[in-house]
Amino acid sequence: MNRISWDQYFMAQSHLLALRSTCTRLTVGATIVRDKRIIAGGYNGSIAGGTHCNEEGCYVIDNHCIRTVHAEMNALLQCAKFGVPTQGAEIYVTHYPCLQCCKSIIQGGIKAVYYALDYKNHPYAIELFAQAGVKVEQVELDEMVIDLNTQEKLAFVGSLLEELKDKGADDDKLRSLHEQANKLFTSYL
Repeated sequence: MNRISWDQYFMAQSHLLALRSTCTRLTVGATIVRDKRIIAGGYNGSIAGGTHCNEEGCYVIDNHCIRTVHAEMNALLQCAKFGVPTQGAEIYVTHYPCLQCCKSIIQGGIKAVYYALDYKNHPYAIELFAQAGVKVEQVELDEMVIDLNTQEKLAFVGSLLEELKDKGADDDKLRSLHEQANKLFTSYL
């Protein structure tokens, strides 16, 4: 089995962090990394001890939930709280950072932003990242990286194909299904 890339490893961590989000509109996770080591993580949610969106709904003003602290901010604040410098670090985020998070990332000295999904990419955030010399790169998560059941899925699909063969399925159809299964699974093994 091949090891996953560093980008996939850190992006998977961000997606895992997003599972802790209490926002009902969008779940976001962020991982701050220096020298291939995770130094902080965050997800979007309410202040510690506060009311969460998944409990009472989002508190929306001007189409923004003002109850939540964004994932990037939570990760940066975790570094500040524990005295961990962010100068020269990188951040992996499940979604493109909003304008306010963009400014905080720049002020925190983060040198690179890796994000999985476009999300209202603000033109001024794009401009500010470029102006500050922050590398911004899309790194979509390969979901199979964190799929712990890949082998079982392969075996199941294989057994289905065998059953179809035993029941007299057309060879061309079986070959086509086998090729589709290979496309879905073989690049992950």
